[in-house]
Amino acid sequence: MTSEERWNEDSPGVLRLPSGRLVRGRGLRRPHDPAAPKPSYGVYLLGRRPPEVPWESRWLRWPDFRLPADRAQARTVLTEAWERAAHERVELACGGGRGRTGTALSCLAVLDGVPAEEAVAYVRTHYDRRAVETPWQRRYVRGFMG
Repeated sequence: MTSEERWNEDSPGVLRLPSGRLVRGRGLRRPHDPAAPKPSYGVYLLGRRPPEVPWESRWLRWPDFRLPADRAQARTVLTEAWERAAHERVELACGGGRGRTGTALSCLAVLDGVPAEEAVAYVRTHYDRRAVETPWQRRYVRGFMG
């Protein structure tokens, strides 16, 4: 992957996973910075269908402050996002960029080798200190690998 194909590690919302993969989390209620690179793949964690975007994307039905509506689909979609982050600019986003996005980023950290019991702390340290907002979101991360 060339530097033009990667996220800038110092950009807002970019999380470096232990493997070196870079993933951007963001809140959709904040305007997209037109000067920032666009993702090549996005996963949108919302209770209803997101607006169309000019890049490839997936919608994961995930109501605010809740868990994914279909956990098997969530595992498939998040695993694909983690795999694609090795060679593409992957973005995960919900409304505010903390609860659902933080939970999904924590699941990617688990896929990347962070112990499930430490994944939320990892994301809070390296992404947003208020990521993963509810006790059930924390439990979801701990049980993500089954």
